[in-house]
Amino acid sequence: MDSLAQVFDGFSSKKIFVVGDVMIDSYMWGKTDRISPEAPVPVVSVTDKENRLGGAANVGLNIKAMGAESVLCAIIGDDAQGRIFRELLEKRAMTDKGLMETTDRPTTVKTRVIASSQHLLRVDEEKSEAVSKTIARKFAERTAELMIKEKPDALVFEDYDKGNITPEVIHIIVEKAREMYIPVLVDPKKRNFFAYKNVTLFKPNFKELVEGMKITLEKTDTEAVANAASKLKQKLNAEYVMVTLSEAGVLLTNGESQYTMPAQKREIADVSGAGDTVISVLACCMAGKLNAQKSTVIANIAGGQVCEKVGVVPVDKAQLLAESELYFEKNAIF
Repeated sequence: MDSLAQVFDGFSSKKIFVVGDVMIDSYMWGKTDRISPEAPVPVVSVTDKENRLGGAANVGLNIKAMGAESVLCAIIGDDAQGRIFRELLEKRAMTDKGLMETTDRPTTVKTRVIASSQHLLRVDEEKSEAVSKTIARKFAERTAELMIKEKPDALVFEDYDKGNITPEVIHIIVEKAREMYIPVLVDPKKRNFFAYKNVTLFKPNFKELVEGMKITLEKTDTEAVANAASKLKQKLNAEYVMVTLSEAGVLLTNGESQYTMPAQKREIADVSGAGDTVISVLACCMAGKLNAQKSTVIANIAGGQVCEKVGVVPVDKAQLLAESELYFEKNAIF
């Protein structure tokens, strides 16, 4: 068996499709020292602006940080924001071959106004109802054709409930992936929760699990969580269900057996983007032919590491390898 370092080195030969809702995270920084005479709100004097890749594109950034090639498959608007999004991809040396433009909806932009280290306001420019059946089928078939051409090693659905992923999109792409023996991993949201049938790994967080299954339980009740995850696995006909439990760690089940890993002791600075990191690392590991348990361990460590940093930041591959090797050696897993 290859060493873990060799597996990590092998990520550079892997290609992973990310199908989902991409967006621009826009930031406006400034200072405020007075209240508007027009309304009881602060006046912000803007000192800096920045646009960043957001949503499913953050999963792509994490995959790239692990050394693999990520191909974003998403619908964007035929607008100025869509052109900005392509420019952001180009700056990161990421391909835009999986993007499909439409005049039917704008490119999603979330603008955050921050002054004196205080997050004052967020403005969302988006259209979140489901795309039309015509657009959905065109997007799904276009993505399936690209899968045949590019032959990805894994595929991730990164669903933010923005309407670009519909049950038909899911069905067409999952069926093509199954034909091609491509593992499919899902980071779900509420709208399409039960539409992801026959996938390889379904990864809800605890809140999504209890809301989706309409149950009440404590995240520290491992037996109850495992039982709910097993029922979900059966309902979806998934190979695995992995539930992230934040401070309680993570649980993985194949319906017959389960594996739990506690959270590591860390100085938590910011949990933003941790879920994106987990699914990204899972996809890289499973594309690299690691089994689900080992992949879960590495992904859980990665999620914890990014929580030690402020803001949404990609995983540090070298740091992740070093901590994973120590964990495997200590617990005799690898």
